[in-house]
Amino acid sequence: MTAVNLAEVLRPAALGGYAVAGLVVLGWEDGVAFVEAAEEIGCPLILQAGPGCRAHTPLPVIGPMLRHLADQARVPVVCHLDHGYAIDECRAGLEHGFTSLMFDGSALPIDQNIDLTARLAEDAHAAGASVEGEVGFVGYAAGAASRFTDPQEAARFDRDSGADAIAISVGNIHLQTGPTDGIDYRALQAIEAVTTKPLVLHGGSGIPHADRIRLAGETRVCKFNFGTELRQSFGNALRAQLEQHPEQFDRIDILSGTVPALRAAAKAVLRSISGNA
Repeated sequence: MTAVNLAEVLRPAALGGYAVAGLVVLGWEDGVAFVEAAEEIGCPLILQAGPGCRAHTPLPVIGPMLRHLADQARVPVVCHLDHGYAIDECRAGLEHGFTSLMFDGSALPIDQNIDLTARLAEDAHAAGASVEGEVGFVGYAAGAASRFTDPQEAARFDRDSGADAIAISVGNIHLQTGPTDGIDYRALQAIEAVTTKPLVLHGGSGIPHADRIRLAGETRVCKFNFGTELRQSFGNALRAQLEQHPEQFDRIDILSGTVPALRAAAKAVLRSISGNA
């Protein structure tokens, strides 16, 4: 199946009362496990390359790798550049196979955020790709604090940015290693009341399981980003592989041994929001 853009998977999700997972890829084994999980469940998937991934594996390498996985998959797969802080880097993603770009202008004044996102959206749409933007600031566990999304700023962004989806801050937190206190549904409802586009929650690993189900089925949140809990699964699987097979020294054998656990973890994440039990 050919890779698809973000709008192509989020529009049906919004109508169907489910959400699509953006899974953070850090290497080949991750990508293979995530695609296999989506194929087994029969749901669309978003493979994401964030700043850490791109610093370790440059765009000309990671882009074609994700595109290869997407083009070989039996389900729709989006190749998504996550948290691009510079327009030029996002535009470079188009040259290297990405079908979706996130420009993160959340630290900028709202006027500038809208203007830059709109410029990128024009280029991306001309190339058949989608754009995700962010309004408000999603904080980091043990790091910068969140700034909840202002509904009126979200309304302006929805109307003027040209983005296909809007990432918002309503209690979700990046790099959370355990469940948070949950989502502020009143804040979310205030945003939903003045916007029309699909909404995105970063920091999906910290969102309690019951909230994931409720958000996917009852709100306009159509995309969740998951990274930390999958990295935890990889780390645990890698340690177990080394302990159980101390004679192994070949990195391909060692890393391949993590795929079953990663696949199982990804399936659990996908099932929690896709409506496919």
